[in-house]
This record gives sequence, C-alpha cells and structure tokens, in this order.
Amino acid sequence: MGQQKADVAEADTVTLVKDILADVFGYDKYDELTSEHQIKGTYCDLAIKIGGHLRLLIEVKSAGSVLADSHLRQVIDYGAHQGIHWVILTNAIEWRLVRLYVANQISHEEVCRVAFTELNARNEDHLEQMFLFAKEGLAIDAMDVFHQQAQLFNKYTVSAIVRSEPVISVLRREIRRLFPDIKVANENLVALVENEVLKRETMEGDKAKEAASRIRKATNKLAKAKAAKLTVAEAAE
Repeated sequence: MGQQKADVAEADTVTLVKDILADVFGYDKYDELTSEHQIKGTYCDLAIKIGGHLRLLIEVKSAGSVLADSHLRQVIDYGAHQGIHWVILTNAIEWRLVRLYVANQISHEEVCRVAFTELNARNEDHLEQMFLFAKEGLAIDAMDVFHQQAQLFNKYTVSAIVRSEPVISVLRREIRRLFPDIKVANENLVALVENEVLKRETMEGDKAKEAASRIRKATNKLAKAKAAKLTVAEAAE
C-alpha cells in the first residue's frame, strides 16, 4: 500500500514537473514534452523533443523524496543507450543537470543544481542557472557553453596556473623585490606551493590532469600564433 502511495505521489510530481517545464521554462506541454518515450522496453518519466528530435531525458522522483546519486542510474542508462548527453533529475523542487559521457564506460558529471526554495530573482548566477533548463537556453546549447566554462574556470585550472613556470617566476621576483635578502629558487617555490599552499585535491586525479592538459594546449596554441606572427613580420621586411 505504501508503495502504491509512493507511485501516486511520483505520478503527481510528474504532472507538476510538466507544468513547471511549460509555465516556467517555456516548453510546449503537448508538442515537446512526452512521458511515453520507451527505451529498451522501459519508459523514462519524461522526455523533451524539439522539432521531433530527442534532446533531454528527465527522471522524476516524488516531491517529498531526497534526491540521491542512486536515482541517476536508470536515467543515465536511458541516455547512454539513446545517445543523449544531458539528463535532468528532479523532485519538482530541486533540479539537477547532469552531463553524460560514453567512452570505454558510461560516466556522468553533475554540472548544475538548482533549488527553487533558494532562488533569488536578483541573483545573476541563479538566473543563469535557471536559463540552462529553459527551452531558450536549450535552443542555443547554453548547457554546453556553461559546462565548458565550468571546466575551464575552476580550482584545478587555477591550481595548475599557479604552479606554472611563468607564475612561479613572478612570485620569485615579487619576493625578491619585497625582501631583497631572501634567496629563493623557482624549484623551492614550487615545492612550497604544492606542499603547503595549495590543497592536494587540486593537484591530483583526472580533473587535475585535464586542467594541466588544457593549459599545455593553450600555451602551445599561443606559442604557435606568436611564431606565425613573427614569420609574417620577417617576410614583410
């Protein structure tokens, strides 16, 4: 009986989520929202189609439930088999936007989390996050842009830049300027920064490696652009 009540509550929440998607986020309730999307013999709670193309899958839990990572397993499996990169997990109050990756194995990353009870209409960050869920945002791939920026501007990127040779050299020069009697080598500064200044979590793991790789690529790109300019300038002389 309790399970039946839970099913009813979840069905009611799906109806509420459809209303929110239509009235708040701008989707056409009858043309773009469907609860009849079948994947591998199972139905997902909701799907968003734009111009007949599947764009988003939504897993809905009852409004009284606390969302957990375990709730994502089913919708992630749905998305991975359908070639969908974005899924939403919601209980109508809290909305989680999740990016899917399908390579050697299926993985996911939570990109944004919005709680209606904490929203402030004057907060630009809150408005930007809401825009990610909107039809207008979906039309211009705002999710991908937001995700790319989040990947670039984070603690891992800043940590890698702080430990880079140009920044360490600036630190060394500033220390020498302020305290002329102090003799310090770049390698000593690197050791100090890595061991006592920065958090270990920003220097280890896949995200730290990805940040270091992006910085190397950006540095090489700048170096190639500079070399190309020099070549053009020399040819013009």
